[in-house]
Amino acid sequence: MTHIIDNELDNAKVFKSMMHMIDELNTETACREFLEKLRWQYEPVCPHCGSKNEYHYKLKTRGVFKGLYKCKDCRSRFTVRVGTMFESSHISLRKWFMAIYIFTSHKKGISSLQLHRDLDVTQKTAWYMLSRIRNSFIDTIVVPFDGLTQIDETYVGGKNKSKKKRVKNTQGRSLKTKVPVFGMICNGLVYTKVVPNTKGKTLKPIIRAMVTEGSIVVTDGWLAYNGLSKDYKHKVIKHNKGVYKMGPYHTNTIEGFWSHLKRGIIGVYHVTSPKHLHRYCDEFAYRYNTRKITDGERFNLSLLNANERLMYKQLIA
Repeated sequence: MTHIIDNELDNAKVFKSMMHMIDELNTETACREFLEKLRWQYEPVCPHCGSKNEYHYKLKTRGVFKGLYKCKDCRSRFTVRVGTMFESSHISLRKWFMAIYIFTSHKKGISSLQLHRDLDVTQKTAWYMLSRIRNSFIDTIVVPFDGLTQIDETYVGGKNKSKKKRVKNTQGRSLKTKVPVFGMICNGLVYTKVVPNTKGKTLKPIIRAMVTEGSIVVTDGWLAYNGLSKDYKHKVIKHNKGVYKMGPYHTNTIEGFWSHLKRGIIGVYHVTSPKHLHRYCDEFAYRYNTRKITDGERFNLSLLNANERLMYKQLIA
């Protein structure tokens, strides 16, 4: 995921609202042509060999062109769906576009139960669609954090209030029913990673890989962060002593993101399995990192990022 809107996004039509998108893309052909323009800029790209050519053969069915091309170089057939989350999907692009617009514009997402009612698909199909969309939100931040970086960890889960399923002694940092998530915020960008534990040997390599040496890092007093002063200007906010700010230094921003993540999971999804938690973290990080662009721009960006076909067997394996 990139926080910089590239030329393809700048030159694309930006919808002001979901109704605007529905009115403009009111047929399957209109949806396909919009996706082709957004992803190809009028020059079809063969997903099999990478050949970009506006003169790829257009194959017709009963005299009508429906988006099927034949590569002039490798002779393979393809459509704009191939190599994307839409490949081999029986769901129309109209429903896919509606799902993506709703999902990316709602601050806390949407449940599969609600989406299946909105789109008139099964709940299983809606869950699979949302999982594919989340998969396209995978965090691919490659720019190193070189400014003031807030660092923190949190634990997700353990909120099941059913007496039959309640587990004793799960407070604090217990891993019995909760999963640790590590996060950093710098220059308005958040990075999250589900981790097996919050020990120093687990967290410090992530910090060193992401944060430029010599930068200011701000953490709480968790022991795992001891020793960061060797490589960084380490500011420690001792929450256990009632200190939450030292001049301009605090961890309120990353903690605010954690709060939003947890409210979204509890309020919309209710519970997430450890197996899929990383996708939910990517979902909320994606919205946070694109919060300064419009819903229409985020919709277009999501279509550009839809470069992987997640198989159902992969999802449930």
